[in-house]
Amino acid sequence: MPASRTRHLCSVAAALVLAAAGPATAASAAPSTSDSLREVLFVGNNWDGTADVIRSSGDFAEVGRIDVIPDKDARMKEINADPVKWIYFQAIRNSVGEGHDQYADDMYSTPDGRSVVVSRPSFADVVSIDLATGKVNWRFPVSGYRADHMAVSPDGTRVAVSASTANTVHVLDITTGKQLGSFATGDKPHENIFTRDGKYIWNMAIGDVNTALDDPGWDWTKGDRHITVVDATTYKQVKVIDMRQRLDAFGLKDFSDAVRPAVFSPDESKLYFQVSFFNGFLEYDIATDRITRVKTLPKNPATSEDRTTWVNDSRHHGISMNPEGTKLCVAGTMDDYATVVDRATLQEGPLVAASKPYWATVSGDGKDCVISESGADQVTAIDFATGRKVASVPVGDHPQRVRLGHVRTDWTGPEGS
Repeated sequence: MPASRTRHLCSVAAALVLAAAGPATAASAAPSTSDSLREVLFVGNNWDGTADVIRSSGDFAEVGRIDVIPDKDARMKEINADPVKWIYFQAIRNSVGEGHDQYADDMYSTPDGRSVVVSRPSFADVVSIDLATGKVNWRFPVSGYRADHMAVSPDGTRVAVSASTANTVHVLDITTGKQLGSFATGDKPHENIFTRDGKYIWNMAIGDVNTALDDPGWDWTKGDRHITVVDATTYKQVKVIDMRQRLDAFGLKDFSDAVRPAVFSPDESKLYFQVSFFNGFLEYDIATDRITRVKTLPKNPATSEDRTTWVNDSRHHGISMNPEGTKLCVAGTMDDYATVVDRATLQEGPLVAASKPYWATVSGDGKDCVISESGADQVTAIDFATGRKVASVPVGDHPQRVRLGHVRTDWTGPEGS
């Protein structure tokens, strides 16, 4: 293929391919009743194709590491043999990947602690990795050319994955990889959340977040962005929530309606969510179907006001809530800090310096917020009670999603690792 044509095709694909960035704390897969399991945190290192497994609380010390691309040679052979797949692979690298391949977006362990299921954007698939051997148990190629955020059902048996260039969510059996169903979404499906009772799945479509048309006047060019709620048994649409209408009603006409990371209150009466370009978050009352509060968080004076410099339209990306529902933890991605916010008053605590924090989750004991510092290759724990940093541990290249899960008690890594 002539070099000029290749460059043109790559630029076209880059304009089409989804920008992934990342959304909300999800519960870990339901554990087996066996006493031979231990709770851990899985940290996906997107750029080097590994996952660090660390203690879920306390000192967050390293337990082991997994290679989530053991089949890389086979996947690259397929990609290099297919011009369209190759174009999308390069487009992901040169757009959302910031010059890097994306190998580990999201992950959940199986209830028996024997495998971990990983979505791999650059390979457009979901794989199950055997934690004992490090080998692939099964592989599911998603529709289109990119896999993104996942969610696991409360009982740990099903996993939902966004196929971002196909505007589709697949729901898979976590043990076999067999598709149980799928549903259509808005443009570029991103975050998925199962409700606590497992009856519904909420999907947030974020639209085209890698174009340079970032001024509020061009917001309409970003695509059809809405929340799709489906029945988690039939996968039929229950309702669609267009936040554009709710934002306008609250007087926020210049706000993007691209819902990013989100988290439910414990009773699921409220949804707290971030949107593109905004340094803060919003509160949405589900029963009355309206936005009820907005919280603007401090800007970092060193952060450029040029929106085109913000990665994948993010300003703040990552939000979680403590088990009691009294505190929120927010990752101020482009402002290089994280902070704990009192849910009742919306008063933020100390701004904890962090390098491009990309995600926020909750420790196993519920005491700490755990953020991934993608710019420093470490995860950091912040005490919900004090808002102060309590620990940082090094991980691999560009950590993104952090998820609670389980491994066998004596596990320290795949054999031979």
